[in-house]
Amino acid sequence: MLAFDHDSRHRYNDIIDHFHHVSKNHPPMPTADRAAQFAPFAALTGHGTAVMETARLTQERVELDEDCKAEINRQLQQLKELEDDEPAVAVTYFVKDKRKSGGAYVTVAGRVKKIDEYKRHMLLTDSTKIPIDEIIEIES
Repeated sequence: MLAFDHDSRHRYNDIIDHFHHVSKNHPPMPTADRAAQFAPFAALTGHGTAVMETARLTQERVELDEDCKAEINRQLQQLKELEDDEPAVAVTYFVKDKRKSGGAYVTVAGRVKKIDEYKRHMLLTDSTKIPIDEIIEIES
């Protein structure tokens, strides 16, 4: 049983037996919403995501020398001649990062559907579009 401090009880004697006011215009707040008022406040919403994005590493794009470019062009010409047969290839190319400088090198395996020299991309049968200028290696 709780012991009452008689001094504190006397301090509230003027309001202890008064009627509790209930608004006629506004419905009472649901209990769950009342509890939410006392929930912790996240002042730095999104800060963790921003820190993780900053920590995420990207690679710099490698600039190929003329010999490597000539070899890739030779391979592309061979694939273009064979594109009716849909030759199988594995292509490594650079994908620019959408959020920060740099990007990543990706290797995709598939079958060549078309090499469009005008639009400068290779289209695979699974609809993957590879920019020719970003290719650093072709294995067939």
